[in-house]
Amino acid sequence: MSAPSPRVIEHNEPDSDHSKTSWRNIANLWPDDPSHLVKIALRTYSLSLSLFLGPALHPLALTLVNRSSSLETRFGSFRRVLRREVGLTGFPFAITVAVCGGIALKHFWEAVLGIHHVRLDKQDDPGVRRQLVVASTFRRRATVLSLVAQACSRMSNSSLSQKAFLSNVLSSTIALFLLQRTRLSKAGSHRPFATFGFTLLFFCRATDAIMQHFLSVESARKVSLINISTNRSKPTQPSADALMLAEGDGKAKKWHQSTAAWLDAVVFWACSARIMWCFFYQPHRLPPSYVKWISSLASVDRRLLDVLRVMRSKEWVYGHSSTHSHLMTSYAKDRGYPSSWGDPQVLPACGGTDADVAWKALGVPGRGGVGGLPCELLHSGATTRWGLDNSCLTNVGVRFCLAFIEAMALYLPVHFLPLLFTRPSSILQRHRAIPALLAAIRSATFLSTFLSSYFFAVCLTRTLVLAKLFPWIPHDVWDGPYGSVLAGSLTCGWSILIENARRRGEMALYVLPRAVKASLPVKWTAGNHAGARLAERIVFVLSLASLLTFAVHEPESLRGLSRWTLGFVMKGLDAEFWKKRKEQIETHPQMPISPSSNSVSTQGVDRL
Repeated sequence: MSAPSPRVIEHNEPDSDHSKTSWRNIANLWPDDPSHLVKIALRTYSLSLSLFLGPALHPLALTLVNRSSSLETRFGSFRRVLRREVGLTGFPFAITVAVCGGIALKHFWEAVLGIHHVRLDKQDDPGVRRQLVVASTFRRRATVLSLVAQACSRMSNSSLSQKAFLSNVLSSTIALFLLQRTRLSKAGSHRPFATFGFTLLFFCRATDAIMQHFLSVESARKVSLINISTNRSKPTQPSADALMLAEGDGKAKKWHQSTAAWLDAVVFWACSARIMWCFFYQPHRLPPSYVKWISSLASVDRRLLDVLRVMRSKEWVYGHSSTHSHLMTSYAKDRGYPSSWGDPQVLPACGGTDADVAWKALGVPGRGGVGGLPCELLHSGATTRWGLDNSCLTNVGVRFCLAFIEAMALYLPVHFLPLLFTRPSSILQRHRAIPALLAAIRSATFLSTFLSSYFFAVCLTRTLVLAKLFPWIPHDVWDGPYGSVLAGSLTCGWSILIENARRRGEMALYVLPRAVKASLPVKWTAGNHAGARLAERIVFVLSLASLLTFAVHEPESLRGLSRWTLGFVMKGLDAEFWKKRKEQIETHPQMPISPSSNSVSTQGVDRL
């Protein structure tokens, strides 16, 4: 009676083995190589989709909370957002085509060139002959690809990075075509700068990578010169030679880092000067959220900004009546001062004894020898409440303290959230929490110094120093676009030297696209300028192709977000910096970290 049992086992075991073999075969289809094209495509699409779908759905989420529209309208908006972002013309798919298309084209051309450049002494091999016949047939059936392959074959002496750049140029062109394909205005004409934000971002990042490449080349040249001088010196022991070579390599690396840090500081200074000047006179050139945040941090009344702008257009002149005089008269009254303090007709235009007589009649204290608006109207409202509004130095100190408190509320999450997400238990360890706290204090000091130094330069120009040294110069100059506002704009950016050197680069790269956009002619960014549209497309393609080429062949030239994102896309968690980070945590779990190592978040950078 027990005979059927073995037959049942013999019948079930092959099915079990077959199912295990099937699952094993399916699992083997998934590539183990992190740089495989399929894995790169999945990482690129998922990362870009997560970065762009969230902000796109944010306004829709607000309508769901506020219930400002019907359910059908909200559902239709949700479908349009998904269709735009997930479709073939959305950024996730387009950037995936750019990344993976360049890699695929490079492999294809390498294969074609490998067949095309088979040496004659190997053509007698039957296998090679069959490959040549297949390649020949393929070229006859694919004329376009044949032309591309022939063009690439002429570049047989070029390097791998040059071939990769050409491949990335072609794939980036396709990505640009996808992004601009359906971006039409209401009138039906193509908007010239549908991808202008991406173009500026890619251009600035690619320019930084090229600059870092040249700095690396110069640093390597210095190392080679040191090595040559060491070899030509008197013969010494091998250990001494190794020590001298290591010392020379350290000097070259230090030169590279210091040069890059100073270049970052100069770039940030120039960009912040342009941005702050545009904030006062041309806010339409800046993102609205950017203008709103600067206004909130600086605590500047809108009427004061309007007066500065009408001064620039000569509609407000000291000593003359103006149709815009109500702006400052109402503002002075709201601040608790006489409305005459804001009337341009009675305010002295120049300094000297005449200005002293006018100030005595108006009852303005502490402004002898200079003209223009009383500084009390420019100072912080907090100084008025505390009765300290007649001191420019007190205004600077109050603005510094208020900005520092607000900046600490901003930078504490920036420096502590990475610890909470990566190593939550380390937040209670003193050697990790204290460096993060010091880094937050340092960043907050930078931001508060940025703001207070601006107003200090304004007061130095129009009240304390320059206006007193040159009292005959009209105050329309000191309060004009090239007076105190320009002085403050040129001063505040140097506060970046307070910030950690490693953070300067990312902050400079954040403000650079905004400064570039604010410096371009308005007709290039707002009109249908054919030349500007063509230039923008060329810059987009070349910049994106450069970034993708650097990511594969020279990733050390990338910095900050560019290096993190492209490193993750190309190699996943096997990227070099991710490996170093993991080894550091595993090898030295109790090693104190520097303040800069916690400064990887750019939430604070997004504010300035």
